[in-house]
Amino acid sequence: MNKSISLLHGQENRVRLADFIHENTEQIVSEWATFARTLTPAANDMTPLALRDHIQEILDFIVSDIKSPETGFEQIEKSQGGKERSSITTAAETHAALRLAGGFDIDQMVSEYRALRASVIKLWSAHTEMNNTDVIDLTRFNESIDQELAESVSHYTKKVSYSKDLLMGILSHDLRTPLGAISMSSQLILNMGGLGERQTLLTKQIFDSASRITAIINDLLDVTRARFGSGLPVIRTPMDMGFVAKQLVDEMRVANPTRSIVLEVSGDVKGEWDKARIGQVFSNLIGNAIQYSFKDSPIAVTIKGRPEEVILSVHNQGLPIHPEKIGTIFDSLTRAVTDEGDHPEAVNLGLGLYITKEIIDSHGGKIDVTSSEDTGTTFTVRFPRDRQGF
Repeated sequence: MNKSISLLHGQENRVRLADFIHENTEQIVSEWATFARTLTPAANDMTPLALRDHIQEILDFIVSDIKSPETGFEQIEKSQGGKERSSITTAAETHAALRLAGGFDIDQMVSEYRALRASVIKLWSAHTEMNNTDVIDLTRFNESIDQELAESVSHYTKKVSYSKDLLMGILSHDLRTPLGAISMSSQLILNMGGLGERQTLLTKQIFDSASRITAIINDLLDVTRARFGSGLPVIRTPMDMGFVAKQLVDEMRVANPTRSIVLEVSGDVKGEWDKARIGQVFSNLIGNAIQYSFKDSPIAVTIKGRPEEVILSVHNQGLPIHPEKIGTIFDSLTRAVTDEGDHPEAVNLGLGLYITKEIIDSHGGKIDVTSSEDTGTTFTVRFPRDRQGF
């Protein structure tokens, strides 16, 4: 264990790779920990022991695997991921679970295995001039690393998938059910009447807050579906884009009585889209325009029917979006900022435009934004009529 690599280099007897790894474990583990320390921010607050998590056990497996006899058939099975798995949780799987819990993303975890592979090969290459036996050992080593990596990645993704399902279950049932009861009860109290002015105000505030939280939960569910690859569900039915636009504009006018919202519809705007999802697009874009526009300026909503597509645009006058923000404005948890550096609405999570783009993408459409002091800000959406290739 204490022998240096330089001493090993001078030995007349060749040392097989598995024995080399075993005898130089301390240096290999040290290089592993040094590399893991660079994987910030997760590694910033980790102890040396946590950084070295299960590397000893992983190396022990690699050494054992290289030394174990293997037929040509078994080698092919292993290379194709067909090797029979033990029911016992492996060191690689435990490592993956702990790295996930520690805040490492999957790319960082994979990079640890790349660094380990490079470290061992570098040290081994400095120790010996390879012959045919060494090449076979190196091949077995790479197979072992790949197996450990595959186990870690598989376990990591399973843990993430479980966390996603757990989150969606909590959001869709455990939170929405009591919120529904709160909303229903407050609405019932309001309908019953007989309340004083302050009681009515407080009860309405309860109802509005419950509705707001429900909307946030719905947004989070959509973001979770989109971010974890399951996508937003889209059910296409025949609909009139102009009719939905009028409905949403009327709702926005009621909710914002001091604001002017102008709707213009031209051409054939009928087609097959998801009516509820299209309503979300209108609601998010118009709501965004109201939030970030000058209070005395109108919001212009335009829908144009073209032979191949229907074009929706929402325009407002207000502080322009900074050019650096244009590229990330459709990312989740991204919000515009006023010239004072404050967010206009502290409760806004910045999910609306992200969800909007996901809905548009699900319909095979595109969304663009232009923004300047002179022309204002315009979001333009193109919904194709042709479903082929969708």
